[in-house]
Amino acid sequence: MPARPFFWSPMSASPYLTLRHLHKAFGNFVALQDINLDILPGELVCFLGPSGCGKTTLLRIIAGLEVQTHGSVHQAGRDISSAHPAERDYGIVFQSYALFPNLSVADNVAYGLVNRKVARDAMAQRVEELLKLVGLPGSNAKFPSQLSGGQQQRIALARALATSPGLLLLDEPLSALDALERVRLRHEIRSLQQSLGVTTIMVTHDQEEALSMADRIVVMNHGCIEQVGTPHQIYREPASAFVADFVGKVNVLPGLVQGDQLHLGEMRVPLQDIPALGHAPGPVKIYLRPEDVLARPIVAGDACVFQSSIQAIEFLGAFCHVHVLAPALSEQPLTVYLSLNFLAEKNLHAGSDLLLKLMPERIKLF
Repeated sequence: MPARPFFWSPMSASPYLTLRHLHKAFGNFVALQDINLDILPGELVCFLGPSGCGKTTLLRIIAGLEVQTHGSVHQAGRDISSAHPAERDYGIVFQSYALFPNLSVADNVAYGLVNRKVARDAMAQRVEELLKLVGLPGSNAKFPSQLSGGQQQRIALARALATSPGLLLLDEPLSALDALERVRLRHEIRSLQQSLGVTTIMVTHDQEEALSMADRIVVMNHGCIEQVGTPHQIYREPASAFVADFVGKVNVLPGLVQGDQLHLGEMRVPLQDIPALGHAPGPVKIYLRPEDVLARPIVAGDACVFQSSIQAIEFLGAFCHVHVLAPALSEQPLTVYLSLNFLAEKNLHAGSDLLLKLMPERIKLF
């Protein structure tokens, strides 16, 4: 098998963390294969993918909690491939918080400092700084059972930052929280990470978390890296059908490349209107985001216009997922995004006819 390409950004000639040809097997099961990645100083990078894709295994190898079958890990120019976890420079926050229930908040935060034999006065000062930093000043004497889930996660974050690590590892840190707390805390974590400038890796299966928090996203599938890029690149320029399907909502329609046209049902789209086509003639799958199917503005003479009928409206607040049927394009329904105001203005409901148009420049073919 040829080596997979290295993924890194030209923004810095000196990556903070370098992973080369990492491979991990559990017996006959291959969890990771030929992982190559550079992470820059101060970046927040999200490992994103479905359950079982290898993202947590990769995080644990970086932390030294798992040992790779082969491959190397370098941190700040130092080879830590075989270093014990205690010899690596990182703080970690687990999904379950992993706070000590019999220790106070102050003792939980100070745990790593005690192991480093920090003086008592300096330790108390550091604990106060961190509790203020995570928005929980004055909670020193409380115990984890007296805190909400979001507060416990803040304490876990303060404990991870106590030793001023060069690397912060977050293993699905928000998955146990309710929706409102999750949104609130992800903004706080991102703001804190940026203010401290600490290089951070976060594992998540939540696309919205990754898109809203990350400088770059590493999309993983079956133990391999499918794509690395900014949230905008991952969403707008997916490198594979898996990435297009996994990140965000997408319509997948059958098509045919023939001559200088893309055949989409009865519609014909000039190939010159589809950027970076690169497809040989024959059957293709057409990937189109719901927001790339427009209800307005549509004027006489517009290309790629088609008639549809509304099958169902999924209410999501200001915007709705509107499921339409367009027999001229496909037998399967399409999903489009329409605002609540537009639906009310046009008096649209299930059964209404709706004129729509595609944006050829947004079409992806795989």
